[in-house]
Amino acid sequence: MTDIVTAVMWLAGSAFALLAAVGVLRMPDVFTRMQASTKASTLGLACLLIGSALQMGDFASFIRAASIGGFVLLTTPVSGLVIARAAYFADVPLWEGTVLDERQRDSVRATRGGLSAQGNNNEGFDGDLKER
Repeated sequence: MTDIVTAVMWLAGSAFALLAAVGVLRMPDVFTRMQASTKASTLGLACLLIGSALQMGDFASFIRAASIGGFVLLTTPVSGLVIARAAYFADVPLWEGTVLDERQRDSVRATRGGLSAQGNNNEGFDGDLKER
C-alpha cells in the first residue's frame, strides 16, 4: 500500500514540475512566468518530498524531508516577490493583454505622500489623489 501511495505522490509531483516548466515556456511575460514557476514547482516538490518520506519510512527521513519542504515553502514566495519587484522597477514591459497594473497605483500612492515612512499610514489616500 505504501508503494502505491508513494508512486501516486511521485507521479503527481512530476506532473506539477512538468506543468511549471511548460508554464515558464508558454507564459508571455516575466510576471506570469514567475507565478507559474513558484506555485507549480513548489507543489510538485512537496509531492515528491512526501513520496520520498513515505518510501524511506523512518522518522529521521521524514524530518529531513519536512525540513527541506519547509525551507522551500518559506523561501520560494519571498524570492518570487523579490524577482517581481526587481522586474517591475527595472521597467520590464507588461504583457499587452494586461488589464490592470495594481503596482502602478501603489507606486503613485507612495510618491504622492499617501504613505508614511513606516508604510502603514494610508489614511486619506483617495482624497490626496483627487485633490492633486
